Amino acid sequence: MSGADRARTTTTAARVDRPGRTTATARTVTDVLQPRNVLLAGMLGIGVASAGHWTGLLWGFLGALCAGLVPAGYIEWERRRGTWGDRHVVDRTQRAPIFLVILGSLGTGALIMVLGHAPRGILIAMISLWVMTTVLLAVNTVWKISVDAAVSSAVVALLCVVHSPWWLTAGTLTLAVCWSRVALRYHSVAQTVAGASLGAATAAGFLFS
Repeated sequence: MSGADRARTTTTAARVDRPGRTTATARTVTDVLQPRNVLLAGMLGIGVASAGHWTGLLWGFLGALCAGLVPAGYIEWERRRGTWGDRHVVDRTQRAPIFLVILGSLGTGALIMVLGHAPRGILIAMISLWVMTTVLLAVNTVWKISVDAAVSSAVVALLCVVHSPWWLTAGTLTLAVCWSRVALRYHSVAQTVAGASLGAATAAGFLFS
């Protein structure tokens, strides 16, 4: 094989491999920054900020449990039953039960917080997420808005309010989530932008409290 042939072969291989590397990177990003993980880290931070001391971690964990861990467990249970192929549930028409589980779980968590006199900030965050999920459910009936983008943006917005505006820099993680969802062809750019915009709006709950 001549030098020119080897160069052409190398270039062709690189072109073929590049989409594969992009897909692998996007899948890693979307798995690491999935709602369950983002909510676990975010709600713990919101809980601490709301309480002003470490006991807020307990309220934060309750929030993470109801907002992210319980829904993720439900999705995994249905996946093992063969209802869905994976956690992404790419068919929009199959997503309604997930939203209903999230709403029920968030509502239960918020009720426990009210009865337990939880810090105001974590309770507002729970109610804001409940409202966001209601809107996601309504939009999902006609359009596959991105839940991952909404959750990521919501957590960043809520942390900005209860902690510091410096948390806006974490918006780069939301951009990464949006990119990964588009790169994997789970959503269009418009669907991720809409989801991220809705998530950011959750911080408005603190303006009316």
